[in-house]
Amino acid sequence: MKPLLPGLSRVKTDAEIYAARYLIAFTVTLASMMELVDTSIVNVAIPHMMGSLGATLDEIAWVSTGYVVANVIVLPISGWLSQWFGRRNYIALSITLFTVASFLCGNASSLEGLVLWRIVQGLGGGGLISTAQATLYEVFPRKEAGTSMAIFGLGIMVGPMLGPTLGGWITDTLSWPWIFYINLPLGLLALLLALMLVPDSKFGKRAEKVDGLGLLLLALGIGCLQTMLERGEKLDWFASRETVTYAIVSVTSLAVFAWHELRHEHPVVELRILHDAQFAASLLFGFLVGAALFSTVFVFPVYAQTLLGFTAWETGMVILPGALASGVSMAVMGRMTANTTIDLRLFVVVGACIFGYSMWRHSLFTVQSGWDDFIWPMIFRGVGLGMVFIPLNNLALGNLAPQELPGGSGLYNLTRQLGGSVGIATSATLFQQFQQANRADLLVHINRFSDATLDRLAKLKALVISHGAPEALAQAKALRLLDGMVMKQATMLAFERLFLLFGVALLSALPLLLLMKRGHFSRHDDEPVAH
Repeated sequence: MKPLLPGLSRVKTDAEIYAARYLIAFTVTLASMMELVDTSIVNVAIPHMMGSLGATLDEIAWVSTGYVVANVIVLPISGWLSQWFGRRNYIALSITLFTVASFLCGNASSLEGLVLWRIVQGLGGGGLISTAQATLYEVFPRKEAGTSMAIFGLGIMVGPMLGPTLGGWITDTLSWPWIFYINLPLGLLALLLALMLVPDSKFGKRAEKVDGLGLLLLALGIGCLQTMLERGEKLDWFASRETVTYAIVSVTSLAVFAWHELRHEHPVVELRILHDAQFAASLLFGFLVGAALFSTVFVFPVYAQTLLGFTAWETGMVILPGALASGVSMAVMGRMTANTTIDLRLFVVVGACIFGYSMWRHSLFTVQSGWDDFIWPMIFRGVGLGMVFIPLNNLALGNLAPQELPGGSGLYNLTRQLGGSVGIATSATLFQQFQQANRADLLVHINRFSDATLDRLAKLKALVISHGAPEALAQAKALRLLDGMVMKQATMLAFERLFLLFGVALLSALPLLLLMKRGHFSRHDDEPVAH
C-alpha cells in the first residue's frame, strides 16, 4: 500500500530515523496516551450524558463497554493490520479514525449515535498501543530499549490515572462533549508527526490473503469475553442467561480460533510465538500487572469519593504523586536496564515487593484517612509498578525475532488489557461479597442486650432530638444512623481486604520469573532494528 501523503515523510534514511527517535517516541506515546485516557475519561461524565440523552444507567453503560470491546478486538490483530497497510499508514489511519470519531461523539444527539461512534473510536485507538511499542523496539537500538520503554510506559501508566480527573474537570468547567473535543488538537498533532516521522517496518511482510474466518472468530471470542467482564457484575454473573451466552460463545470461538490459526498458512494472529516459554510466562505476568494497575485505579477513587467525600479533582490530586513517582521510576529503569549485566528479573522482584508493601499500607487506610496518609503509599505504588513495567516489557518482547515483534506486542498488550478488565470485574464482585460478609459479622455484636449498643443508640437518639426531630421518630432515625455507621465500617473493611489482595496477586506471579532468562535479546546490543 502506498504511503499516505508521501511528501510529508521527511525522515527517510536510517541515520535520520535514529536521529528522530525521541520525536518518534513522543509521537506514538502521545497517540497511545490519548487512547488510554479515553478508556476512563467518560466515567465521571455518565450522569451528565444520561440527563442530556435521556438514557438509563444500563443504556449509557454501552458508551464505555462499546469502546473497550472494540479496543480489545483490534489489539491482537494490530500487528497483522500494520503489515497489511504499512506501519506508517496504519498509525495515521488509526489516529484519523480516532480523531474523527471523537468529534462525532461530542456532536452526537442520541444514545445510539454516541455508542456507534464510541465503537468506531475504539476501533481506531485499539491498535495504537501495541503498534507504538513495536515501533519503539525497532527504532531504538538495543542499549536504549529501556529508555524508549520508559517514555512509552509513562504514557501507559499516566493515561488511566489522568482520565477520571481530567474528565471531571472538563465536565464541571465546560460540558461533557468537550471530553471528546479535547482529542481534536492532540489528534491532529499526532497525525502530522506520524506522517512526518514514523517509519515503516523493514521486517514487515504483508499476508497474501486475508484470514476472514480467523478475524470473525477472534472478534466473536474477544468481544463476548470483554462484554461479559464489563456487564457480569450488573447481571449477577452466571445467574444471568445473557452472561452464560457470552461465556459459551467466547470459549467456543477462541478455542476454534486457536485451532484454526495454528493450521493457517497466513494467520491473522501468530500464535506459534507462544512456544517461547519466556514470552508465554511474560503474558501471564503482564495479565497480573494489568489487573494490579487497573484495579487500584478503579478501587481507590471509589473509596476516596464514597467514604471520604472527595471530588473527582481532589481524588486525581491524591493519585498524581504516584503517577509522577511511576514516571521517575520508569526513567531510572530505562537507564539501568541498558546495562545488560544486570538481571532484569531482580528489578521485577524488587518492584513487586515495593508494590506489595504499598498495598499493605493501603490496607491500613480508614474512614478518617487524609492526604498525609495517602502520599507515601501512592508514591511506593508508582515506584513499584514502574520498576516492574520496564524490565517485564523487555523480558516479554526482547527474546522475539524482529518480524515477531508486532504480533507479540499485540498479544502482550491484549493480555494486560484483559488483566485490567478481569481485575476490575473481580474487584467489583469481591467488594460486594466482602461488604455483605463484614456487615453480617459486625451485626453479630449489635443487639438489644449489648450495653455498648444501647449506649450508642441513646447518644444517637439524643443527637437526633437536638436537631429538631420529634421524639416519636427519634428511635427509628437513631437506628438508621447506627445501620449507616455499620455499613460504612463494613465498606472500609472490604476496601482494606481488596488492597491486600492486589498486592498478593502481583507477588504470586514472581515464580513465573523462573521460566525467564536474564534478558536475552535476539539482536545485537548496538543495532537499531530500523537501520
